[in-house]
Amino acid sequence: MTRLVVLAGLIGAAEAFQAVAGLRGALSPAKVAMQVAAEPVAQQAALAKAADEARGLAIDSISKAESGHMGLPLGCAEIGAILYGQEMVYNPADPTWINRDRFVLSAGHGSMFLYSWLHIAGFDLSMEEVSNFRVKDSKTPGHPEWGWTPGVEATTGPLGQGVANGVGLAAAGKLAAATLNTDEHTIIDHHVVVLCGDGCLQEGIANEAVAFAGHEQLDNLIVMYDSNGVTLDKMAEHTQSEDVKMRFEAQGWEVLEIDGHDMEAITKSYKYAKESDNGKPTLIVCKTIIGKGIDEIAGTCAAHGEAGVKYQESGRESLGLPADKLWYVSPETYSYFETHKEGLATKYDAWQETFKAWESANPELAKSYADAMAGNIPDLDSMMDEFEVGAGIATRNAGADVLQPIAQSMPFYLSGSADLHGSNKNYMKGVGDFSKNNYAGRNFYYGIREHAMGAIMNGMAYYGPFRVSGSTFLVFSDYMRGAVRVAALSHLPVSYIWTHDSIGVGEDGPTHQPVETVSSMRLIPNLDVMRPGDAEETAAAYVHSMERKEGPTALILSRQNLPVLGCMSAADKRAGSKMGAYTLIKETEELKAIIIGAGSELSMAVEAAEKLGGGVRVVSMPCMEIFERQSAEYIESVLPAAEKSKTVAVEAGVTLPWYKFADKVLGVDTFGLSAPGNEVYEEKGMTTEKLIELVEA
Repeated sequence: MTRLVVLAGLIGAAEAFQAVAGLRGALSPAKVAMQVAAEPVAQQAALAKAADEARGLAIDSISKAESGHMGLPLGCAEIGAILYGQEMVYNPADPTWINRDRFVLSAGHGSMFLYSWLHIAGFDLSMEEVSNFRVKDSKTPGHPEWGWTPGVEATTGPLGQGVANGVGLAAAGKLAAATLNTDEHTIIDHHVVVLCGDGCLQEGIANEAVAFAGHEQLDNLIVMYDSNGVTLDKMAEHTQSEDVKMRFEAQGWEVLEIDGHDMEAITKSYKYAKESDNGKPTLIVCKTIIGKGIDEIAGTCAAHGEAGVKYQESGRESLGLPADKLWYVSPETYSYFETHKEGLATKYDAWQETFKAWESANPELAKSYADAMAGNIPDLDSMMDEFEVGAGIATRNAGADVLQPIAQSMPFYLSGSADLHGSNKNYMKGVGDFSKNNYAGRNFYYGIREHAMGAIMNGMAYYGPFRVSGSTFLVFSDYMRGAVRVAALSHLPVSYIWTHDSIGVGEDGPTHQPVETVSSMRLIPNLDVMRPGDAEETAAAYVHSMERKEGPTALILSRQNLPVLGCMSAADKRAGSKMGAYTLIKETEELKAIIIGAGSELSMAVEAAEKLGGGVRVVSMPCMEIFERQSAEYIESVLPAAEKSKTVAVEAGVTLPWYKFADKVLGVDTFGLSAPGNEVYEEKGMTTEKLIELVEA
């Protein structure tokens, strides 16, 4: 049973501010009043004016673009006014300040909400950029893009992912505080705010992330739910009937319900959420009118798009905006926010003094933090022992070995798994497990929540100092594909450790044997897909995933043992692997054939070449993407264009991508079957003998 506390007396006009706590009973208004300011909205008239002017910016920009979403920017304007005009702590002059409050617009289609408030709040986003909404190369793209627009904390648009990003940011904040704060100095104590809508909460990824946040008691997270009862096709009641409040409560959240247009209610609920460190993240259900300000579309499905464009003039008139001045922000609003910015700068300057004192008192910790923020990587190669030639080692097991020096030498490196640490072999020894009982731990247990794991990882990567990795079976990477795609387009240097990479999985059968998955991941731009052929190539793959800073890396690892190949030195193999492809065996006679091998099939290529004689070159290609970034001269030296007709590729997966490099391919274009791995290889024709036949054909 829950305790329902109605605070109507505190809120005045707001009829429904409810603080949900433990058992049924009554919490006196006096007790709650001590937790919030007596006069919570310092300058209500000024902020109300700013809210209407922010509505006007959205109307004008969307009207000019003739595309975009008016509903949220108009419906949530008062929320923006309170967050950016009073409650959140940030510094527009230093938008990456580590202790800022983070704001994530999970409902990314409402991007003009964010752009309007970033401009008004004084971020480096000019009115020209605001007016160029959705124009090529503008800083105001259709959906927010991290790293492109100052003040944007996450790339959002695919609904629900922003909620999970916020959970990741909150988890990173807890971890940063536990790692960096000392008894003498607190340098991390910010909050994470997410604004989402019905669409976000209908997506399964949000529910996965919400469950994780509640279980781990991330009480530095505040989710503001724009509950307007409208979705794109129909009113929300046509597709949902669950009690969202009860769902969140059941998952360990505090839930408040307010009138989302009442600034006093917004302020008091936000303060309550921020100040009540009770081990519960907070959901603030904001009852709003979508498209508020344009009567012709307000409260209707039409507000979800650009239907309000034809009502631009009447809408601006109803908001009291001057007819002859589009993109209008009054001098009074600019003045208010300039003064507010000065107050925020004072807080920022005080924090800087604390930070300097912390640096002086903790020089080693400060250096490790500075290295992490700068992206400095130690000499990882020198920390990884060579593997015994000829030994049979599954690349997932090799990964377990090479992961340990990364964990020990990079104190801001994080790993985790979707309930498969024992199978993925990516557990870091001696660094502890992240949990509500130990926020300093660096091994994350996500439960069976692959999609949320991917987006939570992105959130932690957005945070700043952390290098993030996570693992599951390769075949389940499709569950997290949406988050992988966002990581790639956001240039986040996250790492995916995906094991059980082929039909070699064996007895688990076709449901767990990926045949199309590796190639499908290769289709994602800016994702390096590395499928190493032995333990030494695995070491190189892990090092590359740390050295790469401009995008994510997928490490595709085997369940079955693979021989450590002795065709060249370990150092040369590692160096070659970092080139994406390299000549593993050089022909000693006139070139008759080139065999390209990848992953577990590399040893098959080597064995075939030994039987075919000295006229065969073997090229190992652990990563197509890296290889294609090399110079034309290097590519030609490894795979001469004139020899493509003599080139055969072999990989236990779909064949199509390999025809870019070879005229003949031995692969698997059908699903697998349940049997021991060697029998599946035999059944699918993935044998040395079949490879030799293809080379000689």
